[in-house]
Amino acid sequence: MDSSLIRDVAWIGDGYVEGLSRGIVLVFHGLGITALKSGPEADEYQWAREGGLVVYPYCGPWSWMNREARAFVDDLVDAVYTKFGLAADAPLVCVGGSMGGLSALLYTRYARRPVDACLALYPVCDLAYHFRERRDLPRTILHAFRGYAEPLDDLLTEHSPLALIEGMPDIPYLIVHGDKDYAVNKAHHSDRLVAALRAAKRDVTYIEVPGMGHLGPLPPDVLQQTIGFVGARLRRAGEQCCPSKDSG
Repeated sequence: MDSSLIRDVAWIGDGYVEGLSRGIVLVFHGLGITALKSGPEADEYQWAREGGLVVYPYCGPWSWMNREARAFVDDLVDAVYTKFGLAADAPLVCVGGSMGGLSALLYTRYARRPVDACLALYPVCDLAYHFRERRDLPRTILHAFRGYAEPLDDLLTEHSPLALIEGMPDIPYLIVHGDKDYAVNKAHHSDRLVAALRAAKRDVTYIEVPGMGHLGPLPPDVLQQTIGFVGARLRRAGEQCCPSKDSG
């Protein structure tokens, strides 16, 4: 991807970074989002203060992190590393909620450049189950995989984090889910994913939030834990990970 195009296909939070950028925080949006992002959220402000360059790709409202979306994000990430002079080993952290949580997990699994940590909020983990979990979902999933040669069952497996455990990198994971989530059922998604990750000896922290529904809001203490999870990776990177900051 031509680095001059990155602001046309993603929101880039370089104007909010204090000092030199230490790494990229790749934030994936949820299902149906079409609006252009206008500024950072509260957690993204905090990450920017830690040197986190927030990148918010416009992957398409119904992408379900399909192959085209993954290739697009690969090219975008490479262009951002080049544009902002980030060292090759500067951390890349994936963040997202709901479909964005699935996207963060899937991109962590398939990314061209190694991902250093993954934060998934109320994520979709079993796309085959989710296909019939709500009446609004089949049209979006079928749209995402239109034109693919493989049977739908195979495509749902390819895009289900729960089916990809052995290929998930050995990095820190933080999963957050509320027990009153009626849009993405905790028992069918995060409970099973966390159990499988732990069985595979992955480093996973699971925060189960009593009374919380889909999309939060996160209780203040949980929000601080998510902010700290990403911030720790940025602090660890240190100033040496970014020799220069491009403000253009």
